[in-house]
Amino acid sequence: MCEMNDRKQIFAWAMYDWANSAYITTVTVAVLPIYFAGTVVPPEGFLIWGTRYSATTLWAFIISLSTFIIFLTAPVLGAVADFTASKKRFLMAFCWSGSLFATLLFFCGSGDVWKTMTFFLVAQVGFVGGNVFYDAFLPHIASEDRMDRVSGKGYAFGYIGGGLQFALSLAFISCHGALGIDRTLAARIAMAAAGIWWAGFSAVTFIFLKETGTPEKLPERYRGIPRPFAFIRLGIDRTVGTALRVRRYSHLLLFLVAFMVYDDGIQTVITMATIYGAEELRLDVSVLMTTLLIIQIIAIFGALLFGRLGERFTAKRALLAALLIWSGIVIYAARFLTGPVEYVILGAVVGLVLGGSQALSRSLYGSMIPARSSAEFYGFYSVFSKFSAIWGPLAFGIIRQVSGSSRNAIVSLVIFFLVGMILLSLVDVEKAKRARGSDLPAEGDGDFSTVLAP
Repeated sequence: MCEMNDRKQIFAWAMYDWANSAYITTVTVAVLPIYFAGTVVPPEGFLIWGTRYSATTLWAFIISLSTFIIFLTAPVLGAVADFTASKKRFLMAFCWSGSLFATLLFFCGSGDVWKTMTFFLVAQVGFVGGNVFYDAFLPHIASEDRMDRVSGKGYAFGYIGGGLQFALSLAFISCHGALGIDRTLAARIAMAAAGIWWAGFSAVTFIFLKETGTPEKLPERYRGIPRPFAFIRLGIDRTVGTALRVRRYSHLLLFLVAFMVYDDGIQTVITMATIYGAEELRLDVSVLMTTLLIIQIIAIFGALLFGRLGERFTAKRALLAALLIWSGIVIYAARFLTGPVEYVILGAVVGLVLGGSQALSRSLYGSMIPARSSAEFYGFYSVFSKFSAIWGPLAFGIIRQVSGSSRNAIVSLVIFFLVGMILLSLVDVEKAKRARGSDLPAEGDGDFSTVLAP
């Protein structure tokens, strides 16, 4: 069992962020998009059922599909993990499958479109799905008064580990000529190295992090069903029950809606910043990659700083301050940003609030949910996060297409931050904390028929 605020447990937990951030930074954000568009997919596009699709379109489809898979499965798997006290085992399964297929991207070359999409899809599902169970440990290893700091420490470890591996990969790719290999092979090795880094460092987590909770007995009505299907059915029943009960957690639900809105703005800035710099500002690839590395480094201190601010001024107030800065970022980027120096400086500001806003959102949510159902509730958190990632890019694309300007598109994102701030300001955190656990089912109870009662 995990001990609350135990330094060894917190370190083991944070090391998973160190491990998997190498994948998301090097593979998903930096190397694979460029490699996929420049090497894997032919310049004329890829033909599927009589229609040619560009690399950008195919990339968007893969990201959306991986998000949709987690959208459907995360709450159910979270409920099963809580019931069986197997969050660590679920985390291991997603980690090993994701890191394996990230490593297998080494074998994807020119024209291997289907292979690359399949390997990346499994790797991405492994990354996103694993984070559901990783986040679910937070309420079990940190007390309420330490949760902001511990969450920030996790993100800081992630930015350090991801930034270090990305810096090594960037140096390796840049020196490919001196090493006697071509740039394509260097990119493949960098992606495989990220997968190995993910798997290797996560071993620290799996060796030292202890499982939380105790397994519950399977209710009698599920015992005539084959065990795997019984757990799935129980997970669905619990998920439906919790979804219906969430309507009684009015302030928790309001936070989730606020999070969905402002996180949409954050995710859109992250996913569109590079292409905005390349298309609108005509910046060199070296500037874009350098900025990404700077964001990783600054985000380390941002996560720690806002964790401390959360402890001193409350997580809600610190998060509102971060969202105000996000609003200033998109306004400046849309109206005043012109050259590479300003782009790099603005990237540093993004790094400062990126780690802080993510860490505070996770810890604030963790302080308002029942600890014994943490995996299930973080499954819902993941659903809201992934659902939010749909609308910002869509709005960006539509406004860019209609107005012909990426600047008009990026300034529109301020709406997400302002609306998110308004909704977050209405959340009564203390009421949400008092309400947690007030009407959850008792241990071992899987009957949710009562939630339909008025």
